[in-house]
Amino acid sequence: MTQHPTAQERRPANDGPKAAARNRAALMAAAREVYAEYGLDAPLSGIARRAGVGQGVLYRHFPDRAALADAVLEENVREVEQAGAAAGANLAGVLGVLTWHLTESAAFIGLLHADRTGDGTDDLHTHALALSERVARSLRGHLTGGHRLAGSDDLMLAVAMVSGAVTGPTREERERRALAAWRLLGVEVGPVRPVGG
Repeated sequence: MTQHPTAQERRPANDGPKAAARNRAALMAAAREVYAEYGLDAPLSGIARRAGVGQGVLYRHFPDRAALADAVLEENVREVEQAGAAAGANLAGVLGVLTWHLTESAAFIGLLHADRTGDGTDDLHTHALALSERVARSLRGHLTGGHRLAGSDDLMLAVAMVSGAVTGPTREERERRALAAWRLLGVEVGPVRPVGG
C-alpha cells in the first residue's frame, strides 16, 4: 500500500521574511564569489545555483543584472570611500585599500574599466560608471597639485593600467603584480588591506 505524505511533509515550513533575508544574503555572497572569479558578465543562473535558490528568487530580489552588480560592488566602493574619508587619510593609504579590492575581485576591476567599455546605454554600464566615478572622487580628494597623477585623466588611467596587471592564480601573486605596477608608475601605495584590516 502506497503511503502519501501529509500536507506538512510535502512542503517545507514557510519562514516568510526570514527566508527572504536568508535568500538575499545567500545571493549576495554567491554573487561576490562568482563576480570575483568571473567578472560582471558571469551568468546569473550560476549565481542562483551557487546560492542554492532558483532564478525566480534571484529576480525577486534583483530585477536585473545591474541591480545585483550594483548591490555587490557598492560594498567595495563604500570601503574605498571610507578609506578616503578617514581621519589622517592619504593617497597611499587609499590606494592600498583600492589595490586590496583589485586583488580580490575581477568584478571590481571591471567596474574601474567601465568608462572604457560598453556604449553607455545599458543599466549595468550606467551603474558601473557612477560607482567608478565615486572611486575616482575618493582618490582625487588626496591628490596634491604637484603629484605625478594630478593631470585630468592620469589618476584613473594609472588605476586602469595597474588593474590590467592584476593577474595570477593566487591573491598573493595578484598583489605582487599590482604593487610592481604601482612601483613602475612611481606611485607610493600603503599597506594592501581592506578598511580596518
